[in-house]
Amino acid sequence: MATTSQPPVRFTSHHNLVFRLVLATLTGRTVHISQIRSSSPTNPGLAPHEISFLRLLDAITNGSQMEISYTGTVLVYKPGLITGSTAGTGASGGMITYELPSNCNRGLSYFLIPLCLLAPFAKAPMKVLFTGPGVITSSTPTGDMSVDSVRTAILPLYNQFGIFNNIELRILRRSNTGPNGRGGGGEVQLVFGHQVRLPKTLHLMNAGRIKRIRGVVYSVGVSGSNNARMIETARGILNPLSPDTYIFSDVASAPLVPAPDKTNPQAKKKIGLGFGLSLVAESSTGCLFSADVASPPSGGQAPEEVGKQCAFQLLETVAKGGCVAPAAATTMFTLMTMGSEDVGRLQVGREVIADPNVVQLARDLSKFGAPGWGIRDAPDNGDGDVIVSIVGRGIGNSTTTLRALRNNSEVSPQQFTPSQPTGPRGSPSDAVGVTGFWPSVQCAPVYSKNLKTFQGLTVEHELDLSLHRDEA
Repeated sequence: MATTSQPPVRFTSHHNLVFRLVLATLTGRTVHISQIRSSSPTNPGLAPHEISFLRLLDAITNGSQMEISYTGTVLVYKPGLITGSTAGTGASGGMITYELPSNCNRGLSYFLIPLCLLAPFAKAPMKVLFTGPGVITSSTPTGDMSVDSVRTAILPLYNQFGIFNNIELRILRRSNTGPNGRGGGGEVQLVFGHQVRLPKTLHLMNAGRIKRIRGVVYSVGVSGSNNARMIETARGILNPLSPDTYIFSDVASAPLVPAPDKTNPQAKKKIGLGFGLSLVAESSTGCLFSADVASPPSGGQAPEEVGKQCAFQLLETVAKGGCVAPAAATTMFTLMTMGSEDVGRLQVGREVIADPNVVQLARDLSKFGAPGWGIRDAPDNGDGDVIVSIVGRGIGNSTTTLRALRNNSEVSPQQFTPSQPTGPRGSPSDAVGVTGFWPSVQCAPVYSKNLKTFQGLTVEHELDLSLHRDEA
């Protein structure tokens, strides 16, 4: 829940907008983002996919407030409590059905990766069904990875932080990028049922050696022979380096999306035709490296070219060194920062730590009050890797903490200490604060007209902190 005593964190431009909103939700800080494409003469303000993400945030949180200027170039976001798929907050049957519009040009991983970062800190399991004419399951020209890579290269990383139970990502209907890079028509279901209070501290400083390569090749609305051609080309490059290479094949029909016209209001059309390949290399220590290539929306690229490009992209990712790929670095660093108040260490390649997204994430985390990163050369490493040391903030899961307070199972009553308010609204004789159980949450007292009774701020509807004053 956003605190009223702290000023909003201010940013400019639309760059890294999604992760800034995620960090605001995790830390409970209000953010003020201005100059969002203010220099664009044709499309100023928030893009359609950014508005879709704001609506998704509103669906999985309770109490969030969003203020957007008339031109869309200024956004003020006050985060609420992450509720997940709790009944009564927009979920039907324990599942939130979210529809993406047809003008969305970003892959579904644009929404999945930040959603998975929020899910471990939710009140209830996160179950979201993505549907609609804007769901793209393949990789996109805008740089988004495919849903297959999220499932095989991003979600397994949560195991390093002690988050591994009841996590599943299902592709119910595949779709490549539609015409002009917009829309798709796929359908994906995310189930994230492992909520924790604090992620475990990570110590990963040995990349190991690549022991196996797995992949998924897919064709949507086109001949299945394209899969065999991509597999043959990719295996021809990877087999001499890693004999344990296996690529799964999936052939799907093109999805149908509504396309009404004057003669037939119920008309539908096929969209999202194409093919692609997702590869993941796993090392002996559990490190994962991924690569993604899909056919362009305009077509004209042979399957052999896609297989060759994806295989070389995977080798390039592994050659960058370290224990994490650039696509997963932001996820790892964010979870390390949100973990317990201990020093976590992660070995990464120099090209990974110099990635613009990683550098921007470090700057944004410092604005939210996170300590700086310590970087030193990795010992006994000839590849030039570095070790990044991050001190966790100990933010954890507010709902789990408060529920533990209510059940009296994890926090002792001695941790409730009365405190005197410093604001002008009341005197020490008519208010009591709740402090000491979680340093990053500030509970503002609610003042009652009846001076004999004090009602603490109810963060959760089932939580009731009632303190009675002694008679004067």
